[in-house]
This record gives sequence, C-alpha cells and structure tokens, in this order.
Amino acid sequence: MINSMLKELKIPSPLEVGDRRVQTVKEWEELRPLVLKTMLESEYGYLPEEPKDLRFSITVNENNRFCASKAIYLTVEASCTVNGEKFSFPFSYVYPSRGEKFKTFVVINFRPDIPDKYIPTEEIVDNGFGCASFCYKDVTSDDGDFSNGLAGLIYKDSGRSEYSCGKIAMWAWAAMRVMDFLQTRDEVDKENICVAGHSRLGKTALLTAAADTRFSLAHSNCAGCSGDSLNRGKTEGNEFIGDILDRFDYWFCENYKNFRNRDSETPFEQHFLHALIAPRRVHVSSALEDIWAGPNLQFLCCAAASEVYELYGKKGFVFNDSDFLKPKYLHEGSIGLCTREGTHYFSRDDWHGLIDFMNK
Repeated sequence: MINSMLKELKIPSPLEVGDRRVQTVKEWEELRPLVLKTMLESEYGYLPEEPKDLRFSITVNENNRFCASKAIYLTVEASCTVNGEKFSFPFSYVYPSRGEKFKTFVVINFRPDIPDKYIPTEEIVDNGFGCASFCYKDVTSDDGDFSNGLAGLIYKDSGRSEYSCGKIAMWAWAAMRVMDFLQTRDEVDKENICVAGHSRLGKTALLTAAADTRFSLAHSNCAGCSGDSLNRGKTEGNEFIGDILDRFDYWFCENYKNFRNRDSETPFEQHFLHALIAPRRVHVSSALEDIWAGPNLQFLCCAAASEVYELYGKKGFVFNDSDFLKPKYLHEGSIGLCTREGTHYFSRDDWHGLIDFMNK
C-alpha cells in the first residue's frame, strides 16, 4: 500500500540525475553535495559562513544543586566575528553530574527556559543524557526584519539575493556553534549528539544535520510543510507551500517563492533532507490531529528516504502497511517515527519516543 502510494505521487528520487540512477555508496557520496546544493538554493538559502574567532565563556556554573544535585547546569556565551563584527548568543547546557560520557541533545527552542514546557530537563538527565539548548530569537528575530542579530551582520552591506539564507538557515548555523562547544567537552559522547526542534525548529534541526555530519541524529517534531512532510499528495487541511510563504516567507530563500502553488511540481522533495543525513539517523514525531503538518505525508516522507539507507546496507524506515497512521513507535530502522494521539506540541510522549530511538 505505502509503496503504491509513493508511486502514484511520482516522488522524485535523490538518487536520480537525469536518466542515470546512483547504484553505489561512492556514487551517492559524490552526488550528495549537489543534492544539498539543490535544497539550499531551492528552499533554505546558503548557510552563513563559519565564524571567525569563535570562543565560549561560561557565565553561570551551578554544579551542586541543579536537579537535586543530579546535574550540572552551565550558561554559556558563544562569541565570534561575523562579517567583520562581533556577534554573540547565549545557550544553556545541562548534563548528569556523575562522571562518564553522555549522549547529548542540542535543542533549538522557542524560549531560553530550563526546564521548559518543551524540554523536560530533569527527565532527560534521569535517562542519562545531556542537553544543550538555546532560544532561536537570541540569534535573530522570527520575522521579516533582517537588520537585527545575526541577520543584521550578514546583510549589513547588501540585500538578499535569490539564494541568500533565510532565518531557518541562520538558526541552523547557531546550532552548529553549539556543536562546536560540545566538541570541547570531555563528558560528551561525540558519536551520539542529536539536534532536535519542534515545528519551524524541527525544519531547522533537519537542515542542521543535513549540512553538518557531526550530528549523529536529527529529530523533527511536527515539522510538517517544508520540513518532514512531502510536498506532493496534499489535500484540504494540509499546509501548502503558498500558505507558509504567505506568513513566513522570511524563513526561506527568495528562490523558494518560485514554488508557490507548485507543491506537486517541485524538482526536490522533503525526504531529500532525510537522505542527506544518511547513513546517520533521523527521527520524526507526528501527531494524528495535526492535520496541518500532514501526518500521512510525514509517514510517506520517511518511507521515501529508505532507498538511500539501503545503499549503505542499512535498514531505512521499517514498517508494515498496517502501521499507517497508527499511534506507535516504529524504531527498528535508521529512520524512526513516533506517531501519537493529540495535536501540535513537543510532548513527553515525543521525548519518550526520541529517547527510546536514541538508545537503539
């Protein structure tokens, strides 16, 4: 059933270039930069350049009380030079106080709060994980103003071209700077770092891992249109590219506007992001009442990406047709899906699914 649905939708494959189909990992690795370039030029814009003079300073160190002394809590300031000017943003870092290496989450969040309604910090620590998080608005505002924060430095001397970065690419850049910090920490299991986000920040998490291979896993939570949901196959009640551009065109590059009202004609598809992360892992959380995000299209997006993982001899998205739109964990492959009851939210159920998948 699922495979026939994908065939009916005529989903483009990241493995196909013209009339030629990639057959080996070597061929895919050679093609991969072109696929990433396609996604950047078509949708998100080129990422900002790597910063100069990057350094980190710890401004708060609570090492004996946080989470009833189970965790160490740091507030860190990342400082660097961008386009010749100084830029900085804060983030929080919490990790278990017992001495060993920990799998770690980088959470791009809507607020700086620790804990937060989307980040159950103590529960994360109790499960043996560290968690670094930052508020996306501390990087640049979530609106069409390109004169503040990181955006103000990138565009201080020029306007936006058709491929210039939108806000999602800027938030992804910031997540990579948090990764830079984690690379300096002895307690971090550097082979197991997951970038995670909800909704627009789930889109950001996927782009982050697609562009930065240091992340072992990307978690997108109810990311939907222009994130973890296919463009093709949308029906009434789903979010279309035109809908998202009407309200949030500044998240994307200017070129993305060319695909307004062309959801079924895009030369790329959202599972290209999943494919770019291969052979590393992807986890998606989908809410059955979040019709705007298209839970059916999130499922199909996971299934469409499997072919790239299979090139590596890995299982991609493992499912039975009877699993379609059923609340359950599908965690046996390199692409995992947590389908739950409820609406658009980063819930404890989503975290439990992510932790279960991270521990596989």
